[in-house]
Amino acid sequence: MDGETTLVGVMGWPIAHSLSPAMHNAAFEALEMNWAYVPVPVRPGEVRAAVAGLRALGFRGCNVTVPHKEAVIPHLDCLPPRVARFGAVNTLIFDRGAPGGETEGTCTLTGENTDVQGFVRALREEGYDPAGRRVVIVGAGGAARGVIYGLCAVGAASVTVLNRTPERAQALVDDLAASAGETVLRAGALTPASLQRQAGEAELLVQSTTVGMWPHVEASIWPEGTPLPAHLAVCDLVYRPIETRLLRQAREAGAQAFDGLGMLIAQGALSFEMWTGIWPPVDVMRAACAQAPVSYTHLRAHETNCNISYAVFCLR
Repeated sequence: MDGETTLVGVMGWPIAHSLSPAMHNAAFEALEMNWAYVPVPVRPGEVRAAVAGLRALGFRGCNVTVPHKEAVIPHLDCLPPRVARFGAVNTLIFDRGAPGGETEGTCTLTGENTDVQGFVRALREEGYDPAGRRVVIVGAGGAARGVIYGLCAVGAASVTVLNRTPERAQALVDDLAASAGETVLRAGALTPASLQRQAGEAELLVQSTTVGMWPHVEASIWPEGTPLPAHLAVCDLVYRPIETRLLRQAREAGAQAFDGLGMLIAQGALSFEMWTGIWPPVDVMRAACAQAPVSYTHLRAHETNCNISYAVFCLR
């Protein structure tokens, strides 16, 4: 790195588990680009300060992950209507104006969402087309918004959103109703009984919460001792660990299982192209994710005490 290095990154909490730095930096290296992608840990309630810090530090872009995909929206300068309709942002693009132009030195921040295309692309690359399917989604956060919008865009037959707080699930369904097209949207409370009932009637189950994510790797939304329906395809958006407890349960039941790595790479590649104008080497990104070393004890110690200054320290 040097004074000419272009900076991008990912903000979230927690963020130490993220594979995005490994895959993006591998792509930059393969393309011989003087860019660097860094993790930016941002506690809930500190999004405004974090966005201001990214502006001041000259970042070109930043991915946004849990729990900030909705919270970041009030701090944007521009939000395209198609992104505003589903109310979640996962990609920030800082435009500082063309060199020598009238807008040089100014900074306009636009919010985008690559989760929508990334989710559908990842499933189709695995040979599964969600068009016309009956889907159950667990969770009602920013990731669920993007997934639902993508499912509606390709014509899923129905989407049922289950959440521990049913009011939040209903609010999400109400927000997206105008964009649903022919897809039937429903909401309900997440309980072991409701999950099993809805899964029995569905063709695809999408797990969009952080349940099962490191360090709670043995947690699962599915009740222990109850086999999943064998006809059900299961997609867990958690990608660390890649093989979650839910996916093991699905495979043990003979059901199709799709991990979160495919969506991570697909949405990451789309963000990469938005920032650079270049489609990245996806095979390099996938290999970097598979080979990324993790020292959970080391990362957790840093995550407990760090803030945005940690990202700045990493750049020195």
